Amino acid sequence: MVYILIFNSVHKVMKSEKILKSASIPFKTIPVPRKLSSDCGLAIKISDVKLDNIINALSQELPEEIYIEEEKDTFRRIN
Repeated sequence: MVYILIFNSVHKVMKSEKILKSASIPFKTIPVPRKLSSDCGLAIKISDVKLDNIINALSQELPEEIYIEEEKDTFRRIN
């Protein structure tokens, strides 16, 4: 699974990056995909990690929206 995490500020993205690094969860910071919207413009992409592990790690800084990338440029919101 590939998850796209959307936050409402760059500050929250940066804080989440720090949390994910300390939890040893691999991620990539990306521009928000065009088909999705965000005030911040940045998103976090996580592949091959269970959603429960992501949510547990980010319990103090939950994303505003979480999407599954089903195919290239096709997303399904899961929260």
